[in-house]
Amino acid sequence: MLLFSLSLTFLLCQKVELKKVTDSSQVFKGEIAGVPITIQLYFAGIADCSLYQYFVDGWYYYDKYQKKIPLTGIYDYGKLSLFNFGNQQKQSSKSFREQLTSPQKVEKTSEIAEALHPKEKIVFEQNEAKENPVPGHFYLNKKTQPAKLFTSNDMIYRYNNYLILPNNKKINTFDFINKHGGNQLISYISGDNGNRVLLYFEHSSNFNACGMCGASEGEKGYRVLYFTKDWNYKSYEEFLTESCLENIYDTKVTRNKDSKILKFNIKKTESSSSYNITVDLKNASVVKSK
Repeated sequence: MLLFSLSLTFLLCQKVELKKVTDSSQVFKGEIAGVPITIQLYFAGIADCSLYQYFVDGWYYYDKYQKKIPLTGIYDYGKLSLFNFGNQQKQSSKSFREQLTSPQKVEKTSEIAEALHPKEKIVFEQNEAKENPVPGHFYLNKKTQPAKLFTSNDMIYRYNNYLILPNNKKINTFDFINKHGGNQLISYISGDNGNRVLLYFEHSSNFNACGMCGASEGEKGYRVLYFTKDWNYKSYEEFLTESCLENIYDTKVTRNKDSKILKFNIKKTESSSSYNITVDLKNASVVKSK
């Protein structure tokens, strides 16, 4: 695929940039029984073959005392299970990880950890609504206390693609498109109805390498992001040129002489008739037609 990076200079020297930052740790603020806490967690390796199931290490402390208490655990599709094994933290953490070797074993996280006699346990479980705070529970000496994380996303490992916009604005495609990242800035332009940004993207089809399309070359295509004249985000459109998930393969592409306009012919699939996509790289637009 031939990619084009176009640097366009606008009135008042407005500029758009895209910065890619992969997070492997997160700091969260929260509460245990209404008492403020801070938690820092680090990505510590995939349990089996899904980037939605991975080990974490770190610590937490009560903000008043700031004495770090070690934690180990696992992130499992939004559920954070964290354990402090006291004086046996190092040995028990190693044994805990060695036993979690498959999705079936991950389902038994609590059972496996309990057999190692944790001193403390904290469990946060994010629901599909991504509410803030994320609710949870703290377990100590057979007593249970309510816990909270002041965030709407407790994922530790993140592919951030930050769009730096005029007027000191910044948005992260991780938050409103998807968690796969893989975006590249192609061009941007201002018009009568506001501003547009054109992105090209390539990313994996599935974070689970053992699932459907997990071993595929991934999803490819273009996205047009729409903004107001003041660079407030409105919406986006996505146009796939290749996709394992949508069975889009062997796409034909042609381009005009100056290579600023690309035309893709998308073949018929089981769920869609054939169609064309015309990408205007200079004017940051994409048109879909029959």
